[in-house]
Amino acid sequence: MGMQEIRPSVTTARILIVSITPYFLEKGNVWFQENFEKILRAQKTQAFFQDNALLLEKDQQYSVSEFLRKLDELGYEKVLQIETLGEFSHRGGTIEVFPINDLHAFRIEFLGNRIENIEVLPLAIADAQGAKNILKKRLKSQKLFSDLHGLKFGDYIVHLDHGVALFGGIETIQSQQYYALEYAAGDKLFVPIGLERKLSRYVGFSEPHIPRLGSLTWQKTKKRAKEEIEKLAKELLELYAKREISLRPPYEVEEDIEQKLKETFPYEETPDQMQALEDIYKDLTAPEPMDRIVCGDVGFGKTEVALRSMVRAAHNGYQAALLAPTTILVDQHYKNFESRLKNLPIRLAALSRLQSKKEQAKILRDLKEGQIDIIVGTHRLLSSDVNFKNLGLLVIDDEQRFGVKQKEKFKEMRSSLDVLSLSATPIPRTLYMALSSLKKISSIQTPPEGRLPVQTTIIKRNENTVKEAIQKELARGGQVYYLHNRIGTIEQVKKHLEKLASEVYPERSRRASFVIAHGRMRESQLIKVIEDFRNKTFDVLLATTIIENGLDMANVSTIIVDDAPKLGLSQAYQIKGRVGRSNVQSYAYFLYGGRLGEKAKLRLRALKEAEELGSGYKIALRDLEIRGAGNILGKEQAGTVNTVGLNLYCQMLSEAVEKIKSFDAVEKLKTVVQ
Repeated sequence: MGMQEIRPSVTTARILIVSITPYFLEKGNVWFQENFEKILRAQKTQAFFQDNALLLEKDQQYSVSEFLRKLDELGYEKVLQIETLGEFSHRGGTIEVFPINDLHAFRIEFLGNRIENIEVLPLAIADAQGAKNILKKRLKSQKLFSDLHGLKFGDYIVHLDHGVALFGGIETIQSQQYYALEYAAGDKLFVPIGLERKLSRYVGFSEPHIPRLGSLTWQKTKKRAKEEIEKLAKELLELYAKREISLRPPYEVEEDIEQKLKETFPYEETPDQMQALEDIYKDLTAPEPMDRIVCGDVGFGKTEVALRSMVRAAHNGYQAALLAPTTILVDQHYKNFESRLKNLPIRLAALSRLQSKKEQAKILRDLKEGQIDIIVGTHRLLSSDVNFKNLGLLVIDDEQRFGVKQKEKFKEMRSSLDVLSLSATPIPRTLYMALSSLKKISSIQTPPEGRLPVQTTIIKRNENTVKEAIQKELARGGQVYYLHNRIGTIEQVKKHLEKLASEVYPERSRRASFVIAHGRMRESQLIKVIEDFRNKTFDVLLATTIIENGLDMANVSTIIVDDAPKLGLSQAYQIKGRVGRSNVQSYAYFLYGGRLGEKAKLRLRALKEAEELGSGYKIALRDLEIRGAGNILGKEQAGTVNTVGLNLYCQMLSEAVEKIKSFDAVEKLKTVVQ
């Protein structure tokens, strides 16, 4: 961070250490010098300064343990060796600390409970503002990392200063509640409720090592992890440097067109939707290309955010492309966009296997000549014969379904391409990118007004449950999805279900009707089946996981999933999201056959725990935790993730990126001055 040497063995009579809070991080070092005496006077009468500032003087009576506890409360991080603002280290009766209100670090030496000496260390910081910016971002990110909602007795938890522990529950000591953290050899640490900023859930690929409390093991582990992470941060920054250099003209607003589009939206925008749009518009008015992910639960309005972004690109003279994983989803988006854009001067097209060779040839020609403003397509958009005249914005719907190389293909066409990814359960790779300052994230967590959580039932397969679920839904005029993911036996299942639900419904004067949908059907046949079901020609759609993505039918309020343990957690969550898209109470039944394996139990339990609306973001982390394998960062980084946990890893990576960026900026400034 731009350290420089000063003359050693300089002592001082007193030092001030202030807490890592937004208020103090906004102040420059000159402010602290000018207001030193005022702060000391304020300490005598004002609670804020009593809690957030500490004066130390030579010969003062103050115990080491009390000082360490105060540094923890002030938000300082314990490290093996201090390097930058906001850190402290401890060995015996010696504590070194780098206050955020000073350009120098200090060594405080205790003799018993008395401060014997305060020495200015030969360690100074050249870019104090850069270091403070990193701490500001840490405060924001710690809120995300310190989400301990749903923490259970026996779960692994990470303390920033002391390492991985087992959560021993909440304990009350003298009317104050504490998180009890259990370390090796029976050591215990009590963290007051309200000081969660240094705590995070442990997410990793294997069982973590639990150290003794107060040992140097964790500080050494953290130091090694930081070194590995800084190496990766440099590599990532080099990878993204090309995009950072690329610039494009900022987007302009066309209020008339955007207002007309807004008027065709049949719902009230949620505050989160509006915030996501504001984030995107801010990105588009900057000269650097956008790379943002919008993370929102299924049915929370990500597509609307994407459509408005594409319309803004179109009226700025750019072409916009939406890449979707299935033909069904492309067809649905196309029909939805077509009805929304029919009175606007925007040319829309779709490209998938649904179009004939002749239709595809015309679309490709129009795309190349700039006769199409917005195109919606499957992987077909990645083909070598697809050429754009002026592609400006790429929207990737359900981004976890596309590989890194597929996403990068568009960026190769144009280095200044704006990219917007949509996801209900971002894959961990994207999650870490989002949290590491390389990708921006907007989260839509507010459900549309009147939306109810899907009532989830996990039950051993039995015919009565299936029969009653179908009858109950059809009796209230709704429809049902039945998911059976084996094409070879799907016809047999259909016959069995027809027999099971053979009762005549008086209000319908006909038996319940079933129709099959799976990926081996011809595209045109598949789309017709979906449309017939949408038009209520059939009561039950018996399908494979082809319905996982994008089907949006408000009249379908019950889903029955056969052989649920075969599904991954994120996939099961996506499938559950096919119902509950209206103000009617919806139901999801996840059926299993024989004995459940341990991981299957965890997956299904997590699905039940995530019953409340807006759980997709947490599901992504939980999914990583349960899989216990896979490699999000390359084999050499998996071990590092295990030692500190994914949450702390992401935080450290984010800080490493900011540190390198800040250091590079200072070096560039020095070059200019010279």
